[in-house]
Amino acid sequence: MTRPTITEIRPHIRDYAELTSLEVEVAKERGSLLILPVGACEQHGDGMPLGTDSIRADHVARAVVDRLHEAARLHEAARPDAGDASGSAFVLPSIDYGVSPHHRFLPGTINIGPRLFVDLVTSVASQLADAGFDKILVLTGHGGNMAALGVAQQTLLGTHPDLVFAYSPVSALATSSTAALPRTEVSGHCGESETSQMLAIDERLVDTAHLNPGATTLADLDPRSRLSRTKSPSTAVTFDRYAENGVLGDPRTATATAGEGILGEVIDTLVAYCREMQRL
Repeated sequence: MTRPTITEIRPHIRDYAELTSLEVEVAKERGSLLILPVGACEQHGDGMPLGTDSIRADHVARAVVDRLHEAARLHEAARPDAGDASGSAFVLPSIDYGVSPHHRFLPGTINIGPRLFVDLVTSVASQLADAGFDKILVLTGHGGNMAALGVAQQTLLGTHPDLVFAYSPVSALATSSTAALPRTEVSGHCGESETSQMLAIDERLVDTAHLNPGATTLADLDPRSRLSRTKSPSTAVTFDRYAENGVLGDPRTATATAGEGILGEVIDTLVAYCREMQRL
């Protein structure tokens, strides 16, 4: 039996997992960009969900893909002879466990460690590359995954040099919006930025009655913890040494409005980058 062929992808499809096998072939022919959200399942203080990093990465990935599809639709409307570009980008099923040994002494954390994380990412990416996809962007909501993603990138450069494999954090892209936040001297995990983003995504997921500050000044930290706040040279401690609740900053000052600004800046930056990837 000869399998049928198709030339179009259903226009409402945004998720890779919702494509049919026939549509996957069309997506490959179009050189579609695949976006892989990765995060973590780990403690996020007293008022934030364990999946905060995964939720943020998935939200941003979907917003970026929606924007890319809309741009493709407008382009096609303006130039119908240019062909259908509606399948230009898709969101891959996310990896919701991450590199979290620094949170393992606080409740709820599931740490898979860097080796398994690298193996997961490189296995997914290499199989997609072998199947014919050549552009993958990984978005991580968890900063602890960044070093492992660097290893994954170098591994894939050795095994699949023609694969365009990029990775990016979420919060770190919003330099202007984050700088405008009323942040404490020590800020970061479960702090003003992350909490604002979660309030903007879905305030029902935030237990606002239990948004409690953690370490807010360098004076709150012991000598080794203070040293770990230096970016370079770099050392690390487990987050229970920073504060009993594992929080850096004061999430009580977070607002949904600030979160919308942060996420908007992140999404704008990524859409511009993805358009460059799509031109390759």
